[in-house]
Amino acid sequence: MDVSLSVFDTLIDRSDMSSDKWAKYPESVIPMWVADMDFDAPDCVKNSLNQRVSEGVYGYTHTPKALVSAIQSHLKYRYDWSVSGAHLVHLPGLVCALHLSVRVFSKEGDGIVVPGPVYYHLTKAPLTAKRELLSVDMQVENGRWVPNMVQFEHACAHPNSKMILLCNPHNPGGSVYTKAELLRIHALAEKYDLIVVSDEIHCDLILDDVPHVPFASLNEDAANRTITLMAPSKTFNLAGLGYAFAVIENPSLRHTFNQEKAGLIPSPNLLGLTAAIAAYEDGRAWHQSLLKYLKNNRDFLANRIAATPMKMLHLEATYLAWIDVSALSLDNPHQFFLDAGVGVSDGKDFGNPNYVRLNFGCPQAVLDQAMTRIEEALIVQGFM
Repeated sequence: MDVSLSVFDTLIDRSDMSSDKWAKYPESVIPMWVADMDFDAPDCVKNSLNQRVSEGVYGYTHTPKALVSAIQSHLKYRYDWSVSGAHLVHLPGLVCALHLSVRVFSKEGDGIVVPGPVYYHLTKAPLTAKRELLSVDMQVENGRWVPNMVQFEHACAHPNSKMILLCNPHNPGGSVYTKAELLRIHALAEKYDLIVVSDEIHCDLILDDVPHVPFASLNEDAANRTITLMAPSKTFNLAGLGYAFAVIENPSLRHTFNQEKAGLIPSPNLLGLTAAIAAYEDGRAWHQSLLKYLKNNRDFLANRIAATPMKMLHLEATYLAWIDVSALSLDNPHQFFLDAGVGVSDGKDFGNPNYVRLNFGCPQAVLDQAMTRIEEALIVQGFM
């Protein structure tokens, strides 16, 4: 059954929901920072959660077989990727898996290759574990953010290199790596014998007619050296329910990962398991409507940005706009937006202080209001 786009126009008051997103700034500020959409969850998810809660017993819970089947069907349908249930590792979140992977499969002083600017936990994980961060610059080619491959090979060839942390689709650049681009990265991973941890949490949020290719699906060698991290949380707005999963096909890597997470990383929340099954089994129509709405929001935002001195490259995926504000020559871009009444993410947290990241996963009326505030601030400061 089709889901009307109008459901995403509904304004939801989250001020009393203990929301991280809405509690960070004063009520006068529109929060558009963390990757958390302001949309109601799909009815199928709410109905399943209500049913599970009504059962009244919330004891220790193992992963239901229905979830394994739902994930397998989802990956096969969307990416033509056949995954064995034995290769799945169920987790309470993706960030802990990033950090654990770095600590388990490298040692202090080892080099971790990370293309960036990028989601800050991909750089935080190596640094907090006292690894050497081997940064690779993302650069613009044909209107897309892609890694500088000369730098990439130089970093991979470093004698201490042990791992590549990849973000695909890229956050915050919004690029969906092509198969050819991924094969070039894989060639380096194979040549220098590096483990690849591929954060693919935004893979279900592709707004253009381009395919997502899971890194591990490239070939047998890629499958054997890759830890793929995915979750329904961004796609279906379920982050607070705490569920993600890893696909680890190499039995040795999987055994070591499971052994090291025991006692440190808890099992997923039973309501997270319930929501994930419902989302993957019955959320397809809602998902397709969401993508249409987000695409409309992206285009709406791009048109408004284009009429200002700011710049934004075309975004292939995610609901997170990476906006170049360098033409404004601001000492503190984040504060400028905050003073305008819009709470964006500070670009310096991702690796470039001349950018901000803006979350447009919200009703378009809210996006319109936010852009109006930004435009008015630009006019007041003489930028327009």
